[in-house]
Amino acid sequence: MTRGASTTVRVRVIAGARDDRIDGERNGALLVRVRAPAQRNRANDALRKLLAGELGVRPAAVRIVAGQRSRDKRVSVEGAAPELAALLAGHGVAPE
Repeated sequence: MTRGASTTVRVRVIAGARDDRIDGERNGALLVRVRAPAQRNRANDALRKLLAGELGVRPAAVRIVAGQRSRDKRVSVEGAAPELAALLAGHGVAPE
């Protein structure tokens, strides 16, 4: 994958958690906990910001492409293929 390319990954989000963190793998998806509640798009925004911070990209580079109102999401990240691959490998998750 080249820099600037988009990579898609399955994510399971748990809203209302004690803190914001990537917490491993669940059923082949990256497990992410966010403090924000699952109301008015707050948990989705927190997910985008957390992933962007972990990967060193702008939040605008992280897009939820499926599952906007679900715990199970497909998230596309643009411009961080090597960083995302390393993050996923560290948690035992494969990109789509």
